[in-house]
Amino acid sequence: MARLPLIDPDAINDPEIEGIFAWVTEMEGKVPNHFAVELNDPALMKHKLGFTKALWDSCELSMSEIQHVGIIVSKGNGCAYCTGAFCTILADGLGAGAAYAKALVAQGAIAASDQRTQTLMQFADKVNVTPEAITDADVEGLKSIGLSNKGVIQIIHLVSDFASYNRLNLALDTDYDYASFGPL
Repeated sequence: MARLPLIDPDAINDPEIEGIFAWVTEMEGKVPNHFAVELNDPALMKHKLGFTKALWDSCELSMSEIQHVGIIVSKGNGCAYCTGAFCTILADGLGAGAAYAKALVAQGAIAASDQRTQTLMQFADKVNVTPEAITDADVEGLKSIGLSNKGVIQIIHLVSDFASYNRLNLALDTDYDYASFGPL
């Protein structure tokens, strides 16, 4: 059971938060418990989710690639809640299928469907686990698959953003609420 109360999203009358929830529902099919926990500080939540939305909307990575990064980072951080969330978006919302998402969880980047996604996942995993080990060759590898300097910054921010959600859900023991996947 979550260490903080789950605030009912329907009890919120803030148009900005309602807009964020509409976006979240489009991505995930509902407003998940993670956001109900974050409603314990609605002002901070607006800024944090606003940043996430801006990053996802302007990112050089496709929505599918963003979810792949979320899966590898969340799995690497041991966050079953977020791993399941990003698998749900990838499998159900983006149509990749449950078997593919489960293979990514089990096998990591080598299970990715194409070389670009593998490269993105490998870079994200390295940034998450050993950011000080990133080399010029790693950055050039991203550029060789089409990322600009802006894209390099974006993937690093994606890793950081996903890791912050991992820490929140792990620390607060957020109740798992994704039907498609059991906690992964």
